[in-house]
Amino acid sequence: MKFLQISPFKNLLTHSRFLLTLRSEQGKYHSLILFRLSPASDAIWDKKAISASDDVAGNAGTPAKSAGMLENRQIYVMESTCPHLGADMSHAEIEEFEDTTVAVCPYDFDLRTGKSEMGIKTCTYAVEVKTDPQDDIEKGKFADPPPPPSQPIAQINPVVPGSEVTEPVVPTTNPPKTLMQWAVLILNTANPTLKVMRTREAVQLFRTGEARFYRSQITFGSAAARLKGRKSLAVMLHALANVEQWAIDLAWDIMARFGPSHPDLPPAFFSDFTKMALDESKHFSLLTSRLSATSPTTPYGSMPVHASLWESATITSHSLRSRLAIIHLVHEARGLDVNPGTIERFRRAGDAASVAAMEIIHADEVTHVTSGHRWFTWLCEREGNIDPVATFREEVRRGWRGNVKGPFNIEDREKAGLTPEFYEHLMGEMGEDEMEQKRGTFKLDSAAGLKELKDLSLEVSEPVKARVAVEYEEKI
Repeated sequence: MKFLQISPFKNLLTHSRFLLTLRSEQGKYHSLILFRLSPASDAIWDKKAISASDDVAGNAGTPAKSAGMLENRQIYVMESTCPHLGADMSHAEIEEFEDTTVAVCPYDFDLRTGKSEMGIKTCTYAVEVKTDPQDDIEKGKFADPPPPPSQPIAQINPVVPGSEVTEPVVPTTNPPKTLMQWAVLILNTANPTLKVMRTREAVQLFRTGEARFYRSQITFGSAAARLKGRKSLAVMLHALANVEQWAIDLAWDIMARFGPSHPDLPPAFFSDFTKMALDESKHFSLLTSRLSATSPTTPYGSMPVHASLWESATITSHSLRSRLAIIHLVHEARGLDVNPGTIERFRRAGDAASVAAMEIIHADEVTHVTSGHRWFTWLCEREGNIDPVATFREEVRRGWRGNVKGPFNIEDREKAGLTPEFYEHLMGEMGEDEMEQKRGTFKLDSAAGLKELKDLSLEVSEPVKARVAVEYEEKI
């Protein structure tokens, strides 16, 4: 196991978290995060705690600090992004959990092993602090770990304090008349309860033929961040609800964004994605209801969240094929992988109602990945019968960063049409600069909270300020 020197130890006493960027000989970059959990006062060596333990020092014959002192320093290095949805781990909460220490994102990753109760794992790295014999300065080192051995509810309206509906579901001025106008209105609806109500209304109008097709075009704006929280089942419910709220937007966005450029999309495409929007609003309602029942003091909007889904949406905003590949066949398929672990965690906690809600959600998500696969292969056929597997892997290579890691829910992935050749040994090679360029000006406004969002202007010719600011141009 080869170590890499990173810093004099005293330089690590200024902060508790450090981002590290490695560059390979092939010019590829890899981002890591270092957590230092001990306060500076605990990091001073007790000069009496000197031993000659080769196991601790790592160099035979070199005086070493005691294992206990090394333990007190609590320095850990792991990948800087969550392997679930790619969230930034620099904002993770660090907590003691049973007999170990975990980073909560909101999935809990053991800082030593990288393992999570959800069954997914992130890479962690061995860390040592040694005295450099050349200058007698203590320096931190870390290394790659050795290779692991091979391993053969009924729907309820959301209860979101502070999001009471004060405006009509159908606007009294300039009401939407087409599916695309409804899509843009819902994307610009900041109030999550109203977003759900408008989704139900729009899908009903579409299914009854009262909302006709209409083509429109939108561009991305900004999003609002939310506030802090703590590790608990409530954190899990809050994080899951956040994903579902983004998913409502994404179901409407794929119709509003790509409808104008794909006039050959059949009605079945819009039927699939309006159903998906309705499902996601149902999921959001179920989860926020469970959050309210589980932890009334931490309502939706009171805990930190990430926007990985929307960031991927900005990256894939240029191509329907890319959108289907990254959002529906990577992100949503990852949901199929982790949902069983989430359900089991709720079951162990004795939360039967959340288990029932998650089982409903998981069954729906299988159909969502199925829709993504159906329309991805449809596009491949329309574009000259190109190979869907090779095309999907190329989309991931260009539009994703890092490995798509298991364990995989092989059975449910196969139900959705994803055979192993789609996802085994799958890796994205998008660079940091390319990702930033594709994301454009998308940023999270960390000062904005859910309660600070302004009421929406319904004048279609004006950009509006909402959780997702959307401008669009009507086209016949």
